[in-house]
Amino acid sequence: MLFAVIDVGSNAARLLFANAFGDLDNIKVEKATLIRIPLRLGKDVFRIGKISKEKEKNFLKTMKAYKLLMDVYQPKGVRACATAAMREGKNSARIVEKIKKETNIDLEIISGAEEASIIRNTNHIIFKNPNRLTLFIDVGGGSTELSAQKNGELIKLKSFKIGTIRLLNNQFDKNIWDDICDWLREFKSDFDEMNVVGSGGNINKINKIFGTKNDIFLSIENLQKAYDILSNLSIEERKKKYRMRQDRADVIVPAAEIYLSILNRIKAKHIAVPKIGLADGMIHELYRNYLENKES
Repeated sequence: MLFAVIDVGSNAARLLFANAFGDLDNIKVEKATLIRIPLRLGKDVFRIGKISKEKEKNFLKTMKAYKLLMDVYQPKGVRACATAAMREGKNSARIVEKIKKETNIDLEIISGAEEASIIRNTNHIIFKNPNRLTLFIDVGGGSTELSAQKNGELIKLKSFKIGTIRLLNNQFDKNIWDDICDWLREFKSDFDEMNVVGSGGNINKINKIFGTKNDIFLSIENLQKAYDILSNLSIEERKKKYRMRQDRADVIVPAAEIYLSILNRIKAKHIAVPKIGLADGMIHELYRNYLENKES
């Protein structure tokens, strides 16, 4: 059964078509088509506090194009969500209204907590020690979501205003690193033992290039190796050597820096990279809701 979701991040807007099947206890998702447009809304918002007229025009064109594609594909269900940049943009509400008026797409601006929840609830990884505390890290363009879970129960979560676009353009509060350390300190007794899950396009790309083939677990040594190698290459060299898009080549190093800062703090030895992000989680939720409504 085909579903469609739109994920409007600080770096890019994605339209994902995916087929979902199975029952409530075993939902499977197969990606059909992914269209990604590097809008970079965060570049404006984190600098001037709003989305510029030029980016607004491109944003609206993108949503109109997405609407046309959805009209052709005719998915069973649709959901559109926006994250950090749209949360902070002074003119976001007006833009959401304009998108609704011109495309009939209901774009939800979701909180960092909901963003983390969608991703966390989708990642069902079998760890060697499943009863240990699990830390979920999602690094986006404008924010990093951290959530701690044990035995399937959420313990704590927070969205921090540090992401790849902010770090790349030096648009963040320098005290944010201390805030992250303070947040992690509560779990000091679990350092060196907790399970860790990372999500986002950058950690997926790093694991694909520098990880072990067909293994979702990326060692900290290989993550550090990736950072050392990539940070010593120019953006053009990264694009050419590792076949990266422009909007991946420039943010992948800041992403690695954020992950390394957190993982070194908790003394982690590796991080699970299941290649599941917000868009995938939204597909899961749409199908889950479909099954629940069907049964009721």
